[in-house]
Amino acid sequence: MTDTDFDIRSLPFPEALRWLREHGEPRDPRPDIDSAALIRRFPRLAGVRTRELTIDAPHGPQPARAYRDETAEASGRGLVWVHGGAFIGGHLDMPESNWVALELAARGIPVLAVDYTKCLGDVHFPVPSDDVLAAWRYARANSAELLGVDPDTLLLGGASAGGNLSAGVVARLRDAGETMPAGLALVYPALDPDGAHPGETPDPESPFARLSLNFAGSPQALHDPHAFPGLGSIGGFPPTLVVVCEHDGLRPSGEAFARRLAAAGRDSTLHVEPDADHGHINEPSDPAASRTLAAIASWIAGRR
Repeated sequence: MTDTDFDIRSLPFPEALRWLREHGEPRDPRPDIDSAALIRRFPRLAGVRTRELTIDAPHGPQPARAYRDETAEASGRGLVWVHGGAFIGGHLDMPESNWVALELAARGIPVLAVDYTKCLGDVHFPVPSDDVLAAWRYARANSAELLGVDPDTLLLGGASAGGNLSAGVVARLRDAGETMPAGLALVYPALDPDGAHPGETPDPESPFARLSLNFAGSPQALHDPHAFPGLGSIGGFPPTLVVVCEHDGLRPSGEAFARRLAAAGRDSTLHVEPDADHGHINEPSDPAASRTLAAIASWIAGRR
C-alpha cells in the first residue's frame, strides 16, 4: 500500500496512528493546492512573499512560515495561525495553513503560520500546546521584523485542533499573567473532549473521545481546562471570533463557547457558515471557504 492509494481517515484509529508513526503524513493527491496553482487560480495572491523559519520550541525545532504582501493596504494587524489535523496530522503546506495565510496576507493581514508536534506514540498534551505557546512568544518578540507590525497588534487563531491549541494558549497566557493577544480567531474549533456534546462526559467509544484521549494522554487530562478550553473559565479572554459550520459535528462546541463569552460580557462574534462542513477552509474550491476567509479578514480589520 502506498501513501497515495488510500484515505488514512478510512483506517481504524489505532491503525491510522501506527501508519502515521511509521510513514509520516500521506501526500495530498490534489494537483492544484500548491502555492503556484493557488496563485494561478487566485491572481490576487501573487504579491504575497513568504519566509521559511524554524522556531526553537521546548520539545524540538518546529517549522513556521511568515507571509507578507507589502502591496496590500495594511490592516494594522498581524495573525499567528495554527492549522488543524486532529492533533495527529497537518502541516504548513496544507490549504488550511498555506492558502489561508496567503489569502489573509493578500488582504493586508501578515501571517505567521506555525506547526507543532503531533500526538503520535508517546506524545500528548501539553507538548503541542507548548509548541504553539513558544511560537506565540517568538512572534511577539520578532513581529516587527517578520510581519511589520507591533507585537500588541498580534492576534492568535487556528482551525479545528489548531483552534483548540490557540484557545488553550490564551488560557495559559492569562493564567501566567502574560500579555494577551489582541484577538482570538477560532474556526470550527475542537474545544471540548466531545465536541458534539459540550459539557457532557464523553462516550469513550465516540470518534471525538478517541481523538481527545489520544491528545490528552489520560482520562484525568480530559478535564484539564488548558487542554480543553471549553471546560475552563473564559474570564480575561480577548475579543474572539468563533466560526462554526452548518453541517459540522463540532458545531455545538464552538457555539457553546461563543455563548459563554457573550453571557460573560466578553467581546465575541459567532459566525455560522451556511452549507459548510468541518474542514471546509482546507478546500480552496469550496465557495464557503472563501466566504469564511472574507469574514475572518473583515473581523480582524475591525480590531482597531
